[in-house]
Amino acid sequence: MSSTISNDRRRPVVARKESESRRTTVQKTSEREVVVTRTFDAPARLVFEAWSRPELFRKWWMPRSMGMTLRSCEMDVRTGGKYRLVFGDDPANPMAFFGNYLEVVPDKRIVWTNEESGDAGSITTVTLEERDGKTLLVMSELYPTKEALDAAGTGAQEATHETFGQLDELLAELSAR
Repeated sequence: MSSTISNDRRRPVVARKESESRRTTVQKTSEREVVVTRTFDAPARLVFEAWSRPELFRKWWMPRSMGMTLRSCEMDVRTGGKYRLVFGDDPANPMAFFGNYLEVVPDKRIVWTNEESGDAGSITTVTLEERDGKTLLVMSELYPTKEALDAAGTGAQEATHETFGQLDELLAELSAR
């Protein structure tokens, strides 16, 4: 992030390119819900493609800093479809996220279950709202109980700062084509 001093010399003026942590916000909105927001410099159709096409999703979903491998990415992104993401570097102990797509509206909304935690799994809703060629993304994770959210922690939501930065890079590449 670069900054310059404003005319009144009292506060810095932040240049157009904001830091990742300022562009992505993570907020616990209730005892059962966490909401992540970010605006992307790309049309909603490209953001939707990055969330719904496995070959694109693989490029941004895993935080690079974790050094883990996304071993498989099966996604049938349609209402009633299923997904399964398997990751980890130890083939004997892979980790998986899986569930069902409850609602898919192209370029607008994706809702899915997170069933790897059994009854404590959340429902994730991603909405896309395009304005002047940019897309506001709002991702909500709603847990069945306060205890389920507490047990899940906020690590996954906090990782979105990095993954959404990676998504920005992919969207810039897709927009340039």
